[in-house]
Amino acid sequence: MESIRILKIAKNGYIIMSVLFCLLGAWLIVFPGCSAKVFCILVGVLLILDGIIKIIGYFSKDSYCLAFQFDLAFGILIIAIGAVVIIRSEVMTSLFFAVFGVIILADALFKIQMSIDARKFGLGMWWRILIVAIVTGVFGTILLVKPFEGARIMMILAGISILLEGILNLCVAVYTVKLIKKQSSSYIDDYC
Repeated sequence: MESIRILKIAKNGYIIMSVLFCLLGAWLIVFPGCSAKVFCILVGVLLILDGIIKIIGYFSKDSYCLAFQFDLAFGILIIAIGAVVIIRSEVMTSLFFAVFGVIILADALFKIQMSIDARKFGLGMWWRILIVAIVTGVFGTILLVKPFEGARIMMILAGISILLEGILNLCVAVYTVKLIKKQSSSYIDDYC
């Protein structure tokens, strides 16, 4: 029962963080002229919270063992990046797009691999995760390359990327994290 409780916390946390990323992305699209320092602090806090949820998810036991398989190391990494973004926000404003582009691209690549694994498990919605992951990865790459010099355009691109990241994580939480109420801990241990 403890493993199911942890899995519920991880899944609900993943969903909440996904919605928060969607809201932040939409906010940036609508208000691209926001203060870079305020933006860095918001993103830093969200990254730290997201990293904590990822680590909790890694130690949970979902029935497919798909959604959280890469989240221990990735969770620690984004907590560290979130802390640096908050502590050194004045320096991070110039590096933000590249750093966030790398984070989004890396997560999209992990999700592409996870969607292929989901297909092997016979999950019908694997292709939705794959499509959203590819599109998210493209936008992460655009942020990394920074093809536009205008801060306003780059903030809109960041908003789109963050919105897509939220949608991608929401798809993963909904389509791959399954709560089987009657699953025994021996079943989980055998397959994870």
